[in-house]
Amino acid sequence: MVKLCSQKSSSLYKRAKKILPGGVDSPVRAFKAVGREPVFIQRGRGAHIEDVDGNSYIDYVMSWGPLIHGHAPPGLVETLQSALREGTSFGAPIELELKLGELVRRLVPSIEQIRFVSSGTEATMSALRLARAATDRNLVIKFEGCYHGHSDSFLVKAGSGATTLGTPTSPGVPESVANDTLVASYNDLDSVRQCFANNSDTIAAVIVEPIAGNMGIVTPANGFLEGLRELCNLHGSLLIFDEVISGFRVAKGGAQSIFNVQPDLTCLGKIIGGGLPVGAYGGRKDLMGLLSPNGPVYQAGTLSGNPLAMTAGLWSLQKLSPGLYRRLNQLGTKLANGFIDVSKKTGVPLQVNSIGSTLTPFFSEHPVTNYQSALLTDRDIYAKFFRGMLERGIYPPPSQFEAWFISSSHTTQNIDQTIYAAQEVLHDLKN
Repeated sequence: MVKLCSQKSSSLYKRAKKILPGGVDSPVRAFKAVGREPVFIQRGRGAHIEDVDGNSYIDYVMSWGPLIHGHAPPGLVETLQSALREGTSFGAPIELELKLGELVRRLVPSIEQIRFVSSGTEATMSALRLARAATDRNLVIKFEGCYHGHSDSFLVKAGSGATTLGTPTSPGVPESVANDTLVASYNDLDSVRQCFANNSDTIAAVIVEPIAGNMGIVTPANGFLEGLRELCNLHGSLLIFDEVISGFRVAKGGAQSIFNVQPDLTCLGKIIGGGLPVGAYGGRKDLMGLLSPNGPVYQAGTLSGNPLAMTAGLWSLQKLSPGLYRRLNQLGTKLANGFIDVSKKTGVPLQVNSIGSTLTPFFSEHPVTNYQSALLTDRDIYAKFFRGMLERGIYPPPSQFEAWFISSSHTTQNIDQTIYAAQEVLHDLKN
């Protein structure tokens, strides 16, 4: 275990709290859920990050998922430098939008047309507006613990940061808006059937993370996604997959290619920006044709499709390969199995949900299959676990309800070091 130096981080945090609300630009960064001040990051290379005090960590946050190739891969840096010399933003059409859009369409066949935006929140918000226009209905079904960005319609029993801070709903969301959002239980088709039964033909869409990533990683039960598709078909509603996290992270074609369920609309983000701010939504051509300027549904963005984000996304997606996914899956399996072995050795109850290069270790004696079971996990132990891992040079997500991400820059040695650190921490917690 190393003694962390935190003098500069602590000084910056005091300064930050005077200018930024809570000292951060996104709530989970404040580290409140893990009982310590945040560390300020100076740089990242490969699988490692270094803070302003010179402490180095193996990073499992990876900018919350998009850095599937690691921090600052040399090829991406060189490509961005070339693009930067041509200009940062034009607010006009560029060929790079077409190249990236065509590549996404080849990889995700359900996306016949695509529109780029600047964030996952923009993508989900816009997809819902489009769904309401296409169906001439107002209601939307979402699932407890699934986070679809911070637009008003989705801040109802949201996961991720909202749950981390103990505010699963947010003040400032009008009751009239919240009333248009119906909440079902993830992996529970009966709860969805009940929503449809009670609201007949007024539901525009069902939106779901096909692999939940914002209550921690929770995979869909057998038949769950297929059941959603059937219910939407039966009731004339649209099925929206929020693949902002799972898209290109778990497979080239996203979660929909793994589970062989085709949504009407798909929301993307993270990896298609290669670490730069970008999002997208796309789907059936008849639906996307309703967007302005072709149709009446308005959505716009000055920085949408900007050359730097398109360049980074194109580079990132072009580097995806079957070999890369095989290696990522092997590393993810090794880490998940290592955590399970550590739990058995130390006697600390631990559930590990994983798929591909993403996982979440839950401190619980019971399987985590939905939001309610996620809430039963021991967050106090996770906070202690986080602090212990940080002191040993491992940087996990600062919340029990977030996913761990592995990149192609991680090595088996990194994974072994992480498992060894976890064993030390859990042994100390047990004793």
